[in-house]
Amino acid sequence: MARGNRSKPPRERTAEEREHDREERERRRAGLMSEATQDAPVAATPVEPGDTPEDPQTIEVVPPIPVPVEEPAEIPPIPAPVEDPPVPPPSQSQLLRPARRDVLLDQRRHRLRRGRVASDGERLGLTRARVGALIALAAAVAVVWFLASLFQPFAGTGHGRVIVLIPKGSSASKVGSILARDGVVSSGFFFDLRALVEGRRGELHSGRFLLRHDESYAAAIAVLSKPPPATIAVKVVIPEGETRLQIASIAAADGLSGSYMAASAERSSLLSLATYGAPRRTSSLEGFLFPATYDMTAGEPVSRLVAEQLTAFRERFGAGEIRRARGLNVTPYQLLTVASMVEREAQLPGDRPKIAAVIYNRLRLNMPLGIDATIYYAVEQAQGIATYTGELTLAQLHIDSPYNTRTHRGLPPTPISNPGLASIQAAAHPAHVPYLYYVAGADGCGEQVFSTTYAQFERDAATYDAAVKRHGGKPPVCKQK
Repeated sequence: MARGNRSKPPRERTAEEREHDREERERRRAGLMSEATQDAPVAATPVEPGDTPEDPQTIEVVPPIPVPVEEPAEIPPIPAPVEDPPVPPPSQSQLLRPARRDVLLDQRRHRLRRGRVASDGERLGLTRARVGALIALAAAVAVVWFLASLFQPFAGTGHGRVIVLIPKGSSASKVGSILARDGVVSSGFFFDLRALVEGRRGELHSGRFLLRHDESYAAAIAVLSKPPPATIAVKVVIPEGETRLQIASIAAADGLSGSYMAASAERSSLLSLATYGAPRRTSSLEGFLFPATYDMTAGEPVSRLVAEQLTAFRERFGAGEIRRARGLNVTPYQLLTVASMVEREAQLPGDRPKIAAVIYNRLRLNMPLGIDATIYYAVEQAQGIATYTGELTLAQLHIDSPYNTRTHRGLPPTPISNPGLASIQAAAHPAHVPYLYYVAGADGCGEQVFSTTYAQFERDAATYDAAVKRHGGKPPVCKQK
């Protein structure tokens, strides 16, 4: 039954629409049954058309379309939900099962911990064993080293000659210190201990003894256990080109007594410096101490050696050399100074007259000599050392000294070495060449390369520097046989 007016008669529904409605109802029933089995019913509250709140001012009344209502089919009853079967109460064993599992886990953890502790203990034991083994090995090595140092099973017979003076009343410990200082033995402590082991500490004599470098303790003890010889003949060998400081070291090593530096600084009646044109302020005999081999006796004063050298010089530098100096417009003392530079610069005999010519040519042109040998002498004098073997630094090349022939024109104030006869003859008879420069040859065989121009000298110097660079910064080595 319809409410309101109808403009058209109701349309009769087709069989397809009725079938569609029936299927829709079946689907709804199935949905209700599913919700019932899930124990979650949802109450559907029908909403009447009149229950919807609407604004009376905006509602437009539309007559409903009448829909024929069919009688609902009989809905089958909803089956009762199936209940779960009752669960029996847990037994006593089931109640105890978690506790037993915990106990088993605890026991397993205990075993693991016990195994770990055992493993750590074993590792600690191994570490201690290794440390003990290392300590034992180190102790064995120390014992072997100590015994080898004391008894020297592989010691040789020594080499060279050493004159050693043992003062009176010296203890075995003092004797060992003296021998170690002079290079006779390697350790004063082990020498003293070896003398104690052999029972000879009280048998060591004082006096002057002839020993060897790097001698065994047993050999040194055997020599010192006997009275010293009455005299010890020595040959004092002084090479060409040595300075006073270097000769002083040689004299001390040969057992001469006294100060050689003091003896060579005094004026001697055997030689008049004024005769050779030496300045009055000249304070040493540098240059006049002729190099040669002198037979001496250990213990003799160094003054005798100085006298022997001055006598030998007068025999080699006589009236002929004095006349040659005047012919070269220099004094004999200046000629001797040139000879001292030639001695320190030349490595081959053929280069001596050429180097002398370069020195005289530069003096005539008032050019700085620029000879590094004079700077080495200045460094040795400033540092008080016998020999300086290092490369000259930039600061040393500019050292403020009258011996620096790079910054001071003319000859150095004194000779820089004690030249031999060959260098004296080269200074007295220089080569007739126009050379102004020379530099060491790149082959490393000692020959100098001479030039007359600075440009050529620069090329020669670059060639030598390249050879040094190829040899890792060291002077080239001669390959000639």
